[in-house]
Amino acid sequence: MFTVDLTVPAGRRVLLRRGAASAILATAVIIGRRALAADARVSIDNFAFSPTPLTVAQGTTVTWENRDDIPHAIYCPALNLHSHALDTNETFGYRFDQVGTFDYICSIHPHMRGRIVVSG
Repeated sequence: MFTVDLTVPAGRRVLLRRGAASAILATAVIIGRRALAADARVSIDNFAFSPTPLTVAQGTTVTWENRDDIPHAIYCPALNLHSHALDTNETFGYRFDQVGTFDYICSIHPHMRGRIVVSG
């Protein structure tokens, strides 16, 4: 059964509900950003990056993992970012502190393209 506390004015009850809803939403956004930051991985498989584009929060470290049986290397001209050649199951990580859209390629196989979108 639903009860209403009549000692609290109706207008204040509405404000309390809105405040509680805003707090819940803000908490969900913060938790979502943290989860997004913790799960920022790009798989390299069958001559492709996945996922692409990948959207992350500012300050997230993105880790690329080579699941192919041949080497690949990450190159992002906008950040002057170069990885070493990644053999099978090797990883490379980079922390994205700058907001923006960053296109990258495999410098060994330039037809392989990916994109990281960093939000503030």
